[in-house]
Amino acid sequence: MIKSGNTVWHHATVTRADRERLNGHRSVIVWFTGLSGSGKSTLAHAVEERLYELGCRAFVFDGDNVRHGLCADLGFSLHDREENIRRIGEMTKLFLEAGMIALTAFISPFAKDRRRVRELAGDAEFIEVYCRCPIEICEQRDTKGHYRRARKGEIPEFTGISSPYEVPENPALIIPTGEAPLDACVNQVVSCLRQRGVIAPAGNL
Repeated sequence: MIKSGNTVWHHATVTRADRERLNGHRSVIVWFTGLSGSGKSTLAHAVEERLYELGCRAFVFDGDNVRHGLCADLGFSLHDREENIRRIGEMTKLFLEAGMIALTAFISPFAKDRRRVRELAGDAEFIEVYCRCPIEICEQRDTKGHYRRARKGEIPEFTGISSPYEVPENPALIIPTGEAPLDACVNQVVSCLRQRGVIAPAGNL
């Protein structure tokens, strides 16, 4: 990517710390990753709903939704997948500056792409959550028929079938979305946010 030499970063007078104080919580990126059908979007939106009930400002970047607008020009080649995650990383970094909790739900199969977002955001601000789910269960949940089409060769470079998924080596959380109830998964994420001081302890919100 070539950057223009005619742009200068403008420093706002209202700081990220100011916005965090107004919001009553720290800003972080919670990065849900896993196979298609592993429950990333379902979990991310359920966590968003719980945070809303707790009075926190959070927003979900959903893989399909982002491709309707911000990344509508991208396909699913290796280069386009990398660019897709790069754009999301830049967008979620802006949400950090806004003092919000950014929740993402992307397969993001390659470790180098996830690592690039972590480096962009900062290690303390990037919470990687691996949604662990056997591919057999992911296929059972596949209402869109993507796995069936991928096994027929109709979808090239499909993660888990004809393209690899690189399991996170040291995620903040490993959530067994293939077997655990949704509410228990949400509790696990919220507890992590409390333990890290992102949101206030239970009873203080």
